[in-house]
Amino acid sequence: MRAIGRAAGVDAALLHHYFGSKDRLFLAALEFPVDPRVVVEQVLAGDRATVGERVAGFVLTLWEQPGVLDRLLALIRAAATTEQVAQLMRGFVLEELVRRAAAELDIDQPELRTELMLSQIMGLAMARYVIAVEPLASATREELLPLLAPTFQGYLGGA
Repeated sequence: MRAIGRAAGVDAALLHHYFGSKDRLFLAALEFPVDPRVVVEQVLAGDRATVGERVAGFVLTLWEQPGVLDRLLALIRAAATTEQVAQLMRGFVLEELVRRAAAELDIDQPELRTELMLSQIMGLAMARYVIAVEPLASATREELLPLLAPTFQGYLGGA
């Protein structure tokens, strides 16, 4: 935060006041279209037997929103080539997604299972949108949802 403040010509305390943490500043800089705290609450709310379907549905729907996919792919590409971006992304994913979700899951190794699911999501984004492997790249949401949901469900606690 201090380095960001110096680069912006402001005191780090000002950044802490407006953003609270480096991860929240990172989120704001990305102009991320959703609040990950709300997402975790929404996908984990309700019947745990269908949480995999809610996660898969959320991801596939999010990627279809105008501008969202471009920002996420830019972030993935930057994280793959720049250690500083990768470090910021690791902190964000760990704090905003993994730890929040793991705290709500009553399963063995909740952080590891959540990270496995996120690795599947990131791999899907790479294969579908960056490398554009067919037929995955042109598959519809309706085709992918029933294939992804059971895998996510398995990671998050079984059927």
